[in-house]
Amino acid sequence: MMNDQQTIAYLRTPAAIRERCDRMFKLACDRQLNYFRCDLSKLDKTADYVIEVMRENYPDLNIPFHSRWRHFEVGDSARLAELDISLAKLTAIEKAKVKFDLAIISVLLDAGAGADWQYYERETGQVFRRSEGLAVASLRMFCQGVFSSNPEQPLQADAKGLQAITIQKLAPGFQVSPENPLVGLEGRVKLLQRLGEILTQNPIFFGEENRRPGNLVDYLLQNKISTFSHQPTRPSVHLPASLVLTAVLEGIGEIWPGRLTITRVNLGDVWIHPALGGEKESVRYIPFHKLSQWLTYSLLEPLEELGVEITGLEEMTGLPEYRNGGLCLDMGLLQVAREDMLQERHLPGSEVIVEWRALTVILLDQIAAAIREKLNLNESQLPLVKILQGGTWNAGRKIAAQLRPGGVPPIQIESDGTVF
Repeated sequence: MMNDQQTIAYLRTPAAIRERCDRMFKLACDRQLNYFRCDLSKLDKTADYVIEVMRENYPDLNIPFHSRWRHFEVGDSARLAELDISLAKLTAIEKAKVKFDLAIISVLLDAGAGADWQYYERETGQVFRRSEGLAVASLRMFCQGVFSSNPEQPLQADAKGLQAITIQKLAPGFQVSPENPLVGLEGRVKLLQRLGEILTQNPIFFGEENRRPGNLVDYLLQNKISTFSHQPTRPSVHLPASLVLTAVLEGIGEIWPGRLTITRVNLGDVWIHPALGGEKESVRYIPFHKLSQWLTYSLLEPLEELGVEITGLEEMTGLPEYRNGGLCLDMGLLQVAREDMLQERHLPGSEVIVEWRALTVILLDQIAAAIREKLNLNESQLPLVKILQGGTWNAGRKIAAQLRPGGVPPIQIESDGTVF
């Protein structure tokens, strides 16, 4: 039996996500869940569909990580090249810190925008919606210094700047109006304000001076692993992906509102499901850490630019959100127990959504394994993070657009701007 601190540490691991979700998956296969059934006879068809989408997007299968950086590249724009030019005079570590600042802020602002919101990018004349729109808007705001308290250093997010964020500051950047409503705007503002507070409370992760998310770079480099390979004078520096995730969860885990807690420690994207029986309530907790894992994926690229080798990617899980989960439903891998579920809106903590997300995690693993077998590639050649990008997320969006007006997901979520 684990004590409270051991339980908290365990629930922050990818291993816990898979273990708890796998228990839900077995129950679904035995038809013991209230809302969903699994039909693995559809796995082959689903894998073929995802491969088709992967080849459309990346004909040579040279697929990048599924991260926020892909959204910044939308519309064939040179936004990231422009950012790199503006960072040219900085040291490599300072560049990484700026990119950490940007990625962390942008990911936290990425929760579902709703079907009625869009962003017009004046610089290119293009219009973007949903995740891409939120990404481009947050990048433009970042470059304008919206999240910095120092006019002389606009390209940063710092504690004072984030604590000073208001709806009045954020709404214009997202072009919000009665005709262009953004779901969860107030939740996003509170999340950034809370991040500003957390930066001041966690100097181990975010430094003693000029406290900013990007100082997480220093923490991770201090905890890197160096090994000597063929050339004894040149150590190989590597970081396990799970260590980056743990740093994210421990560093900013307290920003999430109204979540489950153990000994007053906020668990983040962790939910309860009654089907996982046990004497202790925490045995029924199911962790997902969707935004935190996606954020971790987004932080790996700036680390790689520093020459850090990322290891243990296979330990990370798929992202249980409405595109990946929608793919599983729309392809028939998941089937609803009652059709009226699709007509209602559901809260993130509802049994319906917790089941949907848990089953999505395991089905993504199975889809990935089927894809690798069909393509004759191994896990290191085609890790899950690339299949997500290639991949399941885009396939979920594509089939949703084919099946429903506006490409809305098959299940409607009552989002507060902090989960999806």
